[in-house]
Amino acid sequence: MKWNKFTIKTTTEAEDYLSAMLDEIGVEGIEIEDNVPLSKEDQSAMFIDFLPELPQDDGTSKVSFYIDAENDYEEILEQVKAGIEEWRQFVDIGEGSIIQSETEDIDWQNNWKEFFKAFTIDDILIKPTWEELKEEDKGRILIEIDPGVSFGTGKHETTQLCIRQLRKYMKDSAKVLDVGCGSGILSIVALKLGAGEVVGTDIDKDCIMSANENLKVNHLEHAKTEFYVGNLIDDTQLQQTVGSDCYDIVVANILADVIIPMAPVIPARLKKEMADLEQALLDGTSIREDEVLAKHADWVEEFLPKYTDITKENIMDILHEEIGQVFNQVLEDAGVYKQTEEGRAAFERFVGSL
Repeated sequence: MKWNKFTIKTTTEAEDYLSAMLDEIGVEGIEIEDNVPLSKEDQSAMFIDFLPELPQDDGTSKVSFYIDAENDYEEILEQVKAGIEEWRQFVDIGEGSIIQSETEDIDWQNNWKEFFKAFTIDDILIKPTWEELKEEDKGRILIEIDPGVSFGTGKHETTQLCIRQLRKYMKDSAKVLDVGCGSGILSIVALKLGAGEVVGTDIDKDCIMSANENLKVNHLEHAKTEFYVGNLIDDTQLQQTVGSDCYDIVVANILADVIIPMAPVIPARLKKEMADLEQALLDGTSIREDEVLAKHADWVEEFLPKYTDITKENIMDILHEEIGQVFNQVLEDAGVYKQTEEGRAAFERFVGSL
């Protein structure tokens, strides 16, 4: 289907008035383009990792509406022009000109699928549900995914990083917490690799629906899994529901902006021995290394004091063999480790407190 697109060049001051005017005329589907910065409230309601960098707000705006190309639009257009001139008496309309163009109705919800092809991560094959399984791939661990509106095709580098770490650390019947589960891909990988139970959380209810659908696609609908909507950072009810002192692995394929405030609540979810070693936290992120490392370093300070038999003779052995190597390796595996001032300072603070 083709549509006639009409764009009114106006001001941010007038865009709401013109939108209301179009609504009164009977126009459905109004699009507003401007460079007004998003408020903190708007940002918090968006499920987006990086906000686009907008040009400086110059006060201009574009208000667009669409009319079926097969329908007569002259009468509606005349009403719009009259409405613009009427509002010009009360508000700064700006230029007020109308630009006409033609656009085609595109199936945006499905067209992206042409860019998602089957691929492998070591011996794991991840393929979209709409592709046939090739004969040469039948011996691989198969993960089928239809992400829908959720994040998680497996193609992103951080997702692949988490998958490789799950492969490395997974033990039979392990209990796994997938924070920010998205499409459920990491939960499914964990189950396919031998996890006995998986619990997932996400702040977007659509992700929970997508994750459950992908479980069915992978014939895991009867596996021991639960997905919950909520923010594990500050939702105490969710924290209680998810449980504490019970997970072997926590996987969080989320940006550092989320991992950093989440860091204090993760150790309580892990089994005691796992929390002490911090071995099970797989941070699927490669940005903001210093801040992430600084947070991890604080945890090191918290659990190191349990070593009561530390002497000047064995301090370096303990730091390097018992803690240092594990700490360094986990962060290096997770792609966030660097020899930073924060990390060194944390160790120095502890040594200085002996």
